[in-house]
Amino acid sequence: MAESAAEFYAHPSAVLDAGCHVGAGSRIWHFCHLAAGAVLGENCSLGQNVFVADGVTLGRNVKVQNNVSLYSGVVCEDDVFLGPSVVFTNVKNPRSAVPRRGAEHYLPTYLERGASVGANATLVCGVHLGRYAFVGAGSVVTQDVPAFALVYGNPARQHGWVSTYGHRLAFDAAGHATCPESGEQYELSPDQTAVLLRNEVPIASSTNS
Repeated sequence: MAESAAEFYAHPSAVLDAGCHVGAGSRIWHFCHLAAGAVLGENCSLGQNVFVADGVTLGRNVKVQNNVSLYSGVVCEDDVFLGPSVVFTNVKNPRSAVPRRGAEHYLPTYLERGASVGANATLVCGVHLGRYAFVGAGSVVTQDVPAFALVYGNPARQHGWVSTYGHRLAFDAAGHATCPESGEQYELSPDQTAVLLRNEVPIASSTNS
């Protein structure tokens, strides 16, 4: 059975190996599999047919949609969103005839708080997504993504900036922008390579489904 300090929900078809950890309030749906050593934080949601391997850590309120496999070396901080059929890898140069199992062969993939990855996107192992980065559907991410950056395409390239609420930011000539939903204020760095959030408005967590 999974280790947990409080209750969570797991569909009867889900497989939770002994030694995995599931946080209170999390919901695990049909045909999911959590391997021993997988760590799932509080109030997470795993859609149908999700695999979470040993060595994977998901923070609080992480939402993983259907048909996603998270392999050893993947870390998601709080409030990360993974769309349907997002693809992770953990070996850079796989060969069927060459054994490459174990932590020494796996490249870590790290998603900071609030990052979102759209449906059918692929994250090549070893990349780092900054806070509230946004990856468009179907993209192939081959390099690190800055905080608040909007990237899409194959390979994924930056096409702007987004707010913590997921809205595209329109900067004025002075390098200032306002999120239309939250009213948060943003400032673009002089070299236009980073965004500074001036007044973060907390996002109320919703009930998982």
